[in-house]
Amino acid sequence: MNATPRTPASTRAVAARDWEHRAGELGDRLPTGFEVAVATSAFQIEGAARDGGRGDSVWDSFSQRSGRIRDGSNASVSADHVKNYAADAVLLRDLGVDAYRFSLGWTRLQPEGRGPLNRNGLAFYDRLLDALLADGIRSTATLSHWDLPAALRGGWLNRDTAGRFADYAHAVGEALGDRIDAWVTLDEPATVTTRGYALGTHAPGRTLLFDALPTAHHQLLAHGLAVQGLRAADVRGRIGLVNSHTPVQSATDRDQDRSYTALYDLLQNRLFADPVLLGHYPDPLEPFGVELRTLLEAAPADLRTIQQPLDFYGMSYTGPARIAAGATVLKAPDGQPIPVTSWPFHLEPFREHPTTSTGDVNASEYVAVALAELAERYPDLPPVYLSLAGGAFSDQADARHQVHDPARIDYLAEHLVVALVATASGAPAAAVDLAGFAFWSLLDGFEWDAGYTQPTGLVHVDFADDRRTRTPKSSYRWLQHALANR
Repeated sequence: MNATPRTPASTRAVAARDWEHRAGELGDRLPTGFEVAVATSAFQIEGAARDGGRGDSVWDSFSQRSGRIRDGSNASVSADHVKNYAADAVLLRDLGVDAYRFSLGWTRLQPEGRGPLNRNGLAFYDRLLDALLADGIRSTATLSHWDLPAALRGGWLNRDTAGRFADYAHAVGEALGDRIDAWVTLDEPATVTTRGYALGTHAPGRTLLFDALPTAHHQLLAHGLAVQGLRAADVRGRIGLVNSHTPVQSATDRDQDRSYTALYDLLQNRLFADPVLLGHYPDPLEPFGVELRTLLEAAPADLRTIQQPLDFYGMSYTGPARIAAGATVLKAPDGQPIPVTSWPFHLEPFREHPTTSTGDVNASEYVAVALAELAERYPDLPPVYLSLAGGAFSDQADARHQVHDPARIDYLAEHLVVALVATASGAPAAAVDLAGFAFWSLLDGFEWDAGYTQPTGLVHVDFADDRRTRTPKSSYRWLQHALANR
């Protein structure tokens, strides 16, 4: 929460531009044994929404509501990965990555969020895992990447959902646990709570603000119960979760801005990491005791369940946040304010840095800040895997579907190099055992409320073509070259 990033000048100097022509140099920088992965999520790429008995998730319902998705699209077909998984496995093999981080579609495996696993869904993941194994690609499977079954009434507001998730985890562990190398219980529960239940910009579209906080506890409880369920199933793979971490700074030195900066840090970062890594919630901030009362009501038994020993910890990083007091105010073209649900604070822009096409701050030096804060706050961290949530740029495909995307190459390379430098011996985050890095993402897909307007893939997907033709972008060829030079 400093006014300026705690980033050494040497880190910024390493993150020079024009990485498109420096793939070999990047390959040389990768430590021995460092895992390089690419990631996707089931809802964003799988398609086949009505095939094989798949049930509806909250995102299926949300995307059918008018005005919720920027381009009015849905993910019923998307990249059609279910039908094209074999071609996608070849893309992974040819890319040369060590691992593929994907998510299991909860509604494809358990359409109603309870009961026996769907044989058709299992058969699909059997085929995918066999294809990965045949090419020597390790698998990291996320049990749920935001695709909560719509049939679970109340969603994460209902404590019973945590129990349903535990049952699902145990069943999947018994079915697939002999072939999966690593398990992620949940991906970015902070995003689900904030965007899905507090602000309503993601599924299920609730606007509860501070009354959304029970969803944080129920997700964390689900994580702990799922870890127990996987271990009871005797899975052979390592187990962890992925939390988002955002470096936060105050827009000014005014007391009110600094107070809301501390509140944002608590809601975005510490609320989700402290119980998992320290066994307790952060102390509620004095001015916000009523709003944060949920933290004081957590049962000690729940906290013991949440703090399961982990084999690894996943840190998802998008960019920094600069906080100022005052609710967000949006204006219509005529200048009139638009009513929105908002916290009593807002994000100020980082005018000194460029942004991605989604508006995320493109300032790789803040990766070092996030890692240093992680090391400082949590002294007994397991190995850490960093995933980069972002990389949306204004891709323009030519007539042959070729995409030249040097901005994405620079973005990915700079964030990886800064992370490696920040965790090297003698660096501020040297205590972090950085074991791997996952690039987002393998394929263009359905980017949540942005629909298909913000492609993030290393591989272009032609959504106007019924075959969903795949064409590797320049960034794919660049990463392929870098990995071949390790």
